[in-house]
Amino acid sequence: MRQWIGSGLFAGALALGSLLAVVPTPAATDASAPRCDAPADLTRLDLPLRRTARRLAAQRFVVIVALGSSSTAGAGASSAEATYPSRLMAELARRLPTQSIIVLNRGIGGERAVDMLARFDDSVAAERPDLVLWQLGTNAVLRGYEHSKSDALIHEGIERIKAIGSDVVLIDPQFAPKVIAQPEIADMIELISSAAKQENVDVFHRFALMRHWHDVDGWPAYERLELQLFRQSAGGCDRRCGNPGSRERHTW
Repeated sequence: MRQWIGSGLFAGALALGSLLAVVPTPAATDASAPRCDAPADLTRLDLPLRRTARRLAAQRFVVIVALGSSSTAGAGASSAEATYPSRLMAELARRLPTQSIIVLNRGIGGERAVDMLARFDDSVAAERPDLVLWQLGTNAVLRGYEHSKSDALIHEGIERIKAIGSDVVLIDPQFAPKVIAQPEIADMIELISSAAKQENVDVFHRFALMRHWHDVDGWPAYERLELQLFRQSAGGCDRRCGNPGSRERHTW
């Protein structure tokens, strides 16, 4: 039972950490701002995080490594505190005030899975994490997608994370204009889900969640989603909603 509680807690905190990195602070919110709901079916992990749950139950120090590219590193964030790993750590501290948890940001802009695995030993294994959050797939579809190569890399990455005894949560690509414009994106989403099922690990369905924010909660039209959702400034989306501003280019 504790294993499932741990899984649900981290899934919810991950959703909130991601959401808080792109929405306004309470003081900046107004009645006209779009809602930022996180539906239960999109924020629930299907499998228990066994190692993490055991560490929590024993009141042991929990180490989480966030591995990924620019959206993990925090492209466009106003500070390190505004990135999703930092917001996740803050949310976990709020929910578990007596528990010691650290979230290490190991995101590097522009990287694909092959690049992340090349630095895996130094960036991930050396930290002896209890949980690895692996954000992947976006740069693969933007920079020469190959189905069989991507499939092999995802499986290799999962196996290497398992080999160091860590729990695994995969995070699939963003729902953004230049991402959804790629014909390979649907295949990549399915590839990540399929690999996770085969390897018996969890997936955080970021693409579906962000699509929900757009389609159901009224986030801006496609041409403004990239600015709205990925320039993770601490000031939040109030400034970005009201002013399209500059179109900064990032490789996610």
